Amino acid sequence: MPGATGIAENVAAVRARLDAAGGSGITLVAVTKTHGWDAVEAAFAAGCDAVGENYVQEMVEKFAGRVPAGPVHMIGAIQSNKVRHAARLVSLWQTVDRSSVVDEISRRAADGGCADLLIQVNTTAEQSKSGCTPQEIDVLRGRAEAAGLSVRGLMTLGPTDGDTGATEAAFRRLRSLCDSHGLAVCSMGMSGDFEMAAACGSTMVRVGTAIFGARPPRAD
Repeated sequence: MPGATGIAENVAAVRARLDAAGGSGITLVAVTKTHGWDAVEAAFAAGCDAVGENYVQEMVEKFAGRVPAGPVHMIGAIQSNKVRHAARLVSLWQTVDRSSVVDEISRRAADGGCADLLIQVNTTAEQSKSGCTPQEIDVLRGRAEAAGLSVRGLMTLGPTDGDTGATEAAFRRLRSLCDSHGLAVCSMGMSGDFEMAAACGSTMVRVGTAIFGARPPRAD
């Protein structure tokens, strides 16, 4: 991982690329999974809007006794039995895709946990991908809002094979779904495709490698 100066330069470069793609004002979430607390501090110091963590156990250990300088998003697949461990650390749940997770977030929100979420939608029809179908959005949103949670928008992942045409189609689908459901946040785009996501109307990108370089292996 580069030092603080290198990270700041990388963040500036990502911002410039977003602007060039028509994405001025997009929320930049720095993906800090497998990186240490120094990456979290450097991301906020460089002006990132939030950091994103993929694994609950790693996040809990990393943030133990520490207060981040900004919001922390859960951007990895979340199991309902793990929600309780992260509820007071997370500022936005980005990957909610089933009712059991909605119900558990609601229970923890009642005790002061995070109540803001995005619904993850599978816009590629890949069976290996998490996310509800577009047809399930209304049911999940209704369940969440009835439980007092705030559904701020939708989130998706591009296709695994990175096919340009399929990626653009997936991103345009999510943008259309956000518009048709009247939702403000459209979270799509990562290090390999954030410029395309910006051009397709993303309001939030999740970028790791382009900021921190090659990711170290995850400790078991």
